Amino acid sequence: MIKNKPTLLVTRKLPPDVERRIKRDYNGIFNPDDRLYSTDELLQKCAQADAILPCHTEDLSAAVIERLPDRIKAIANYSVGVDHCDLAAAKRRGIVVTNTPDVLTDATAELTMLLMLGAARRASEGERLIRAGQWNSWSPAFMVGTQVTGKRLGIIGMGRVGQVTAKRARGFDMEIHYHNRRRLQPDKENGAIYHPNLESMLPLCDFLAMQCPNLPETQDLLNAERIAQLPDGAIVVNSARGSVVDEDALIAALKSGKLAAAGLDVYKNEPHIRRDFAELDNVFLLPHVGSATRETRDAMGFRALDNLDAIFAGNEPTDRVA
Repeated sequence: MIKNKPTLLVTRKLPPDVERRIKRDYNGIFNPDDRLYSTDELLQKCAQADAILPCHTEDLSAAVIERLPDRIKAIANYSVGVDHCDLAAAKRRGIVVTNTPDVLTDATAELTMLLMLGAARRASEGERLIRAGQWNSWSPAFMVGTQVTGKRLGIIGMGRVGQVTAKRARGFDMEIHYHNRRRLQPDKENGAIYHPNLESMLPLCDFLAMQCPNLPETQDLLNAERIAQLPDGAIVVNSARGSVVDEDALIAALKSGKLAAAGLDVYKNEPHIRRDFAELDNVFLLPHVGSATRETRDAMGFRALDNLDAIFAGNEPTDRVA
């Protein structure tokens, strides 16, 4: 427990147990209405804070970080991804930046399987039919989807989430292929087939799961050219970041029938997603809820606070990224 309580700006509403711990150990500036602050509002509130606990919804670009008051010592992100936060700018200002790895892995892998199953078995289409009271018959040709069991799954990005997704997919007897910057050790591969060249993997993918981070080199990684290399009728799922998929190319492939379906939890410009997705029957859509379990959201908050506790105690935080 910290003796002289630092002041912590909490940009969004957090789980009750996390906020209780903040009230115990910090002078918390909370956001009870869970309202997204404008840049000016954020900077105004930062004037009273020693550290910030933001989410991926906050814009902490270089321009914003340059305007932060000198008293800000740390940015403890309530997220694994830090693409919303300019790490180089924070480093120049001497601001420690952390994230929350590991604790989202199981929840995000679970959601990836949900996206695969929901897209393959036309779940959203069927639910809409029932909710509208329009289901009135059955026949062998009714609501026929794609079976997941025994199919080939390609994973782009075999980090923590990719590896657990592969483990869950093996429960469906899927054959796992993956593309990664580096090949995994055999004990982590568990029989998965490594492709140093993405183009060699794509023709083998009945399902393709995007699990890579948002980096300059992954922007629009799945584009029209690469979609064309997938088998006809393949299914694409994305629980990583919207930026890794060329949305124009994805929508065109879904409309043409090149892809049978897609399952999406992340989008460019979210929450303002393109209407094309909502108008397509062969897309299973979720609102960026990969980490949305009680267990995971608590663990994310506690991990962020563990990092802050270390920083204000003069120790190196476990999850420092800048």
